[in-house]
Formats: sequence, C-alpha cells, structure tokens
Amino acid sequence: MSHTAHIPSHRKPRRSASKLAVRAGVAGGVLSTLAMAGTASASPSAEPVAETTLEMPVLNLDLAAEVSSAVTTAAENTRAAAVEGELTAQEESARTGAAAEAKKAKEDAQQKADDEKKAQEEAARKAEAERATRAAARTTLSTKSSSGATSSDGSGASVAAPATGSAAAIVNFARAQVGKAYVMGGTGPSSFDCSGLVQAAYRQAGISLPRMSQAQSSAGTSVSLSALQPGDILYWGSKGSAYHVAIYVGGGKFVGAQNPSTGIVERSLSYDKPTGAVRVL
Repeated sequence: MSHTAHIPSHRKPRRSASKLAVRAGVAGGVLSTLAMAGTASASPSAEPVAETTLEMPVLNLDLAAEVSSAVTTAAENTRAAAVEGELTAQEESARTGAAAEAKKAKEDAQQKADDEKKAQEEAARKAEAERATRAAARTTLSTKSSSGATSSDGSGASVAAPATGSAAAIVNFARAQVGKAYVMGGTGPSSFDCSGLVQAAYRQAGISLPRMSQAQSSAGTSVSLSALQPGDILYWGSKGSAYHVAIYVGGGKFVGAQNPSTGIVERSLSYDKPTGAVRVL
C-alpha cells in the first residue's frame, strides 16, 4: 500500500440531536417490551419467549450540555465586552472633557494676568505723569519766588536761578523719580541704579549719555562745585573711574539713586559731598 493511500478513520461520527431522540425512543420501546416479556415468563401458563439480542443505542448525553455551556459563555463574554467598551468610551469622554476644561481655565487665567499687567502699567504711567506735573509746578513756584537771584547755601556752592529749557527737563524728571527703588542695573521706569537714573534724565533733553558711571564722569566739561548749575552731573571717586553719579537740581541739592536701602532720594550736597562735577549742557 502506498504511503499516500487514504486510511479510513475509526472515529465514531457525531450523531445529531434528532437522531439521538429517535434512538432514545426506540430504546425506550425495546425496554418496555423486555419488561413485558419478563412478566410473561414468570407466569406458569406463559409461552416461552425466544431469546432476542438487541443493540442498545449509544447516547452522547453530554453534547447538549456542552453546547448550552458554550452558548452561555459566549453570551456572557459578549455582554462583558460590551460593558467594557462602554466604560472605556465613558472614561475617554471624561478625559477629553477634563482636558478641555483645564485648557479653558489656563487661557482664562492667562488673559486675566495680561489684563492685570496692562492695568498696572497704565497706573504706573499715570502716576509718573502726575509726579512730573507736580515737580514742574514746584519748579515754577520756585522760579517766581527766587526771581533769578543767587545766594550761598552754606555748602560752598552758589545757588543759581532755577533751571530752564533742557536743564529743567532733566531736573524735573530726576525729582519725579524720588521714592522709587534702587536696583543694580535698573534703567526704569520703576527702578534705577545711579547711572541708569542720570542716563534716563538726560534722555528727556534729547541727550544720549554712556550707560556706566565711569564714562558719565568724563562726559562734558569739568566744573567747580562752587559754580554748579542745575543739570550738572556730580560724581564720587576719580573722574573717569567714578563709582557713583547723581544730578545737581539746584538749591545746593542733588537727586540720586543712592542704594537699595534708601532708593532714589533728594539730598543736600553736605549730606555726601561729591568729588567733582561735569557739565554736558
């Protein structure tokens, strides 16, 4: 026989449920017949019954139970998958909604912060303008009262007439900054260091000065402390290497960004006598 020849299967074929029912009915009938035959043989007058050999049907009674269990399991798995899918969809929807709410809250907070910042900047500009107006008014009153006369203020410097023109713009700006904070490297508008204040004040008169105090102390022409005029630059230390500068505002006083403790102040020359002065105007 060839090794590729078909070998019949010895496995019993599966019986359908209808065939099982028929065979079960036949078997029931046979059993009833046998019972009646047994009763007849027990009776003395009964005729001998020929011995009969019957083949009992083989019933696979577990098949229906297995099919039912499989169907039940499949249904339960289907329901479980549906529930799991619904839960997953609800979770995804919840996450999407939470993300959208968080984004909206962040945008609202940023907008609020921007609005507050704009409001603060506007308030600062208005306050600075008001200070400049008050300083200008004080300067005007001082001009009317002094009538251009000069006198000694006891510090060795002459008290010249109030500033006018470019000098007035410089002095008015410097005085308007009094009370603001001293911050190293500050150039305004809310804080300054000493050279930052001088540079910003001269910018009001359209004059561009170097940023550092060393260079500012070398700008313009040297003047005596006894011949100061409003707008002159005062310096402390050696000319060309000064460590501090301020602006002479007249009346024997100066305005300068002193240090982090005092901030921007107006002081008498006698408070801290400068080393020298230069005139740029």
